[in-house]
Amino acid sequence: MPWLANWSHKTDTAPRVYAGTNQSAVQQQVNIPDHEKAGRGMRAPALGPRLLFFSGGSALHGLSRQLKAFTHNSIHLVTPFDSGGSSAGLRRAFDMPAIGDIRQRLLALADETVGGSTEVFRLFNHRLASDSSNTVLRRELEQMAVGDSPHTASMPSPMGQFVGAQLTALLEALPGDFDLWGASVGNLVLTGAYIAQGNDLDATLSTFSKVANVQGTVRAIVNDNLHLAARLEDGQMLVGQHLLTGKEHPLIDSPVASIFLSRSDQRFAAVPVQLQPETGHLIEGADLICFPQGSFFSSLIANLLPEGVGRAVAHNGCPKVFIPNLGSDPEQLGMNLDGVMEHLLGQLKREGEPTDAVLNYVLLDSVTGRYPFPISASDLRKWGVECIDLPLVTKKSAPYYDDRRVIEALLSLV
Repeated sequence: MPWLANWSHKTDTAPRVYAGTNQSAVQQQVNIPDHEKAGRGMRAPALGPRLLFFSGGSALHGLSRQLKAFTHNSIHLVTPFDSGGSSAGLRRAFDMPAIGDIRQRLLALADETVGGSTEVFRLFNHRLASDSSNTVLRRELEQMAVGDSPHTASMPSPMGQFVGAQLTALLEALPGDFDLWGASVGNLVLTGAYIAQGNDLDATLSTFSKVANVQGTVRAIVNDNLHLAARLEDGQMLVGQHLLTGKEHPLIDSPVASIFLSRSDQRFAAVPVQLQPETGHLIEGADLICFPQGSFFSSLIANLLPEGVGRAVAHNGCPKVFIPNLGSDPEQLGMNLDGVMEHLLGQLKREGEPTDAVLNYVLLDSVTGRYPFPISASDLRKWGVECIDLPLVTKKSAPYYDDRRVIEALLSLV
């Protein structure tokens, strides 16, 4: 493990960690990085800690792939609100949550030592051509379903059988006028599984996780077909995640005032959503809870919208860590540190929880990290949280966090 070298820079606060599982736990000094804890995880990842991440999108893809070397028990609560690209067509056709971000996380955590894993990754990341007719593309899917395609012919069982069965279920239900141009094959396979499982997303993810030996738990934060909506400070109302992220639509020109979940993607129709009991149990049983980097509203805050999330976080006495974004996030237009903390803590504390029950630390790199606004330990203490300031950005990873260093820092707090 040669990369487990000492790395630190002077901080104005000594890192502390809660020892115990309740809010009266005593704080104790810890070393970061803790080589013993990291090494223990690498020797026996099947016994690794339950690190829980509220996330979505691709920001945690690299970290998740490396996390498998330390623990097979991580928990990933992912947003299912994507409303752009091929996901939008599948959602409209089958009245289902978006599965693109979930697919990426499943693949990142899948066992890469299983025979045929290379073929699985290649197929699930493959997109159908955008310059062929629907007739040609449907025929291509039919060939994949029966194993008569370069993409599936060499795929061993049980994954080959799984893919064939799900594509068959999809083709039987797919509307004749469905636009397959540029569709993600991985999304199509999981949609077929969703149909075959009676529109049960949890069962769909459980089945795929077993077949691909996914080394962690991946769940959607809600299982309903809902859409992300935002109210901007200038009064604009946006319904649809793709209108907020700046990837498929012009960047927002006014700061976000608040976000909600909407039943309709055509008009603003806010709907209250309750956290599923099983998801609440996962939150309450985690060894560490992380609010990681990623699109601030559509990946992080959106995960905290269901009623009961803050309460479940507060009921768990484990360390809770926020990792702020580096660089520019279009969703954080006009925001400073106070704005970020206000939105984050506002969601977590809206059921009356105290700050120290929902957030303890902000993990950052003040020396090498390039943040969109100034961040200091004193400013964070004003909000009731401590700053853990470490060299998390390396020459190789810049301008982003080094995934392994972030993992090692998190493991040190468990």
